[in-house]
Amino acid sequence: MSSVLLEARGLHKSYDGGRIEALRGVDLAIGAGEYVAISGPSGSGKSTLLQLLGGLDTPSLGEVLFENARLGSAINFDVYRSCKVGFVFQAFYLLPTLRAIENVQVGMLARPLGANHRGERARELLMEMGLGDRLRHYPNELSAGERQRVAIARALANDPAILLADEPTGNLDSVNSARIMEILIGIQQTRGMALIVVTHEHEIAAAAPRHIRIRDGRIES
Repeated sequence: MSSVLLEARGLHKSYDGGRIEALRGVDLAIGAGEYVAISGPSGSGKSTLLQLLGGLDTPSLGEVLFENARLGSAINFDVYRSCKVGFVFQAFYLLPTLRAIENVQVGMLARPLGANHRGERARELLMEMGLGDRLRHYPNELSAGERQRVAIARALANDPAILLADEPTGNLDSVNSARIMEILIGIQQTRGMALIVVTHEHEIAAAAPRHIRIRDGRIES
């Protein structure tokens, strides 16, 4: 493995006063530029793990480190989420009242960038996603595959070191699923960023250079 970029140490996550244990002592290291797929049954803890790795939630016990800096203490959660990591979700989470180019710019609002810079950056990313003719379209005017490509462009807005994708093909047909995975893997390879994909699709998981299985909150392999 290349140098460790992201690491989980002894992660536990419980809900409902400890009655529900989503994660039960997960240790994991992700190398810089590595592509990893995480799979497991529904309720196994894979999405919870991704949320903790992305700083969207905090562990009940254990720690997450980015470049050997502990999230929440040595590195601020807001800085981490806005500058170091990009997120792609099954549900897209585009703002319905904003056009595609505006949705991509949302990812840049936490940084001191001028409006012209944000607009040009968003346009370049959407062009890269093959959406040059959809810049001014609202989400409800786009197909599901196009919406996911807008979401990917938004995730790349701040040049993150890590791209986290939670069931990125879950709402797509087979043709669009293949295209989205081709885009994600292409980004990982050309930009050298780490890519972590949570998926229930066996074909996607099996094709990854590294496949991690999780069950009942623990890593099996």
